[in-house]
Amino acid sequence: MLTRRTVTSKPAVRADIPRAGRIVVKVGSSSVSGVNVGQIGALVDALAAAHATGSEVILVSSGAIATGIPFLKLDGRPTDLATQQAAAAVGQNVLIYRYQESFDRYGVVAAQILLTAGDMENPTHHSNAQRAMERLLGLKILPIVNENDTVATHEIRFGDNDRLAALVSVLVRADMLVLLSDIDALYTKPPSEPGAERINFVAFDDDLAEVTFGDIGIAGVGTGGAGTKVAAAKHAAAAGIPVLLAETGSVAAALAGASIGTWFEADAAAL
Repeated sequence: MLTRRTVTSKPAVRADIPRAGRIVVKVGSSSVSGVNVGQIGALVDALAAAHATGSEVILVSSGAIATGIPFLKLDGRPTDLATQQAAAAVGQNVLIYRYQESFDRYGVVAAQILLTAGDMENPTHHSNAQRAMERLLGLKILPIVNENDTVATHEIRFGDNDRLAALVSVLVRADMLVLLSDIDALYTKPPSEPGAERINFVAFDDDLAEVTFGDIGIAGVGTGGAGTKVAAAKHAAAAGIPVLLAETGSVAAALAGASIGTWFEADAAAL
């Protein structure tokens, strides 16, 4: 049986994030592919800095399909499952290489973990994934998790990696979940629309009835949006894990405890 870590600190406010014992960070496809592929270096800088202080860091990274698209000489994201699987097979190889090449600057070794929704639902697979990640973290390895798009089908897919990140956070009993996005916070409506107001704090029992959710974003290469991030944040928060939604370019500030993004309060009863 797995044992709980003896030293842990669940942040109560943003300033506590640097003292979190175990942090899951999720980044979307649009932030690490295409014209934004250069953001991988800055993302790794921030993750390596947190890792160096003793925090256990897990990265949940989208981007396999988006990364593979240009290598398959496609004009855009494929709509059929077989081509999506082909793009993922090529893209995941390139994506993990880019991450490890960047982590090499810090002497950090990354590990690739690919999961399907079925893995999280099957008790044996769930236990195996949990045990593997616990061991990797114990060995000071930084796990990089992605959906196994090459074998996933429409019926068993997570649908977006925001949900996967929330499930991974619960799986590893994380102290903090950081959801990175191409916008700086949650707004009452898409920030490009007039009258959109930034939301700084979301109480655990807030149903966000006043929020109007938009689409997947301007890049069009991902599968999530504000709605999926809120659903993921609520899932993690219900398990006692606080969540920060912030812009990918501000990841270093977020992990340093800066007053940015939108904070989702954890359920105190689950702490």
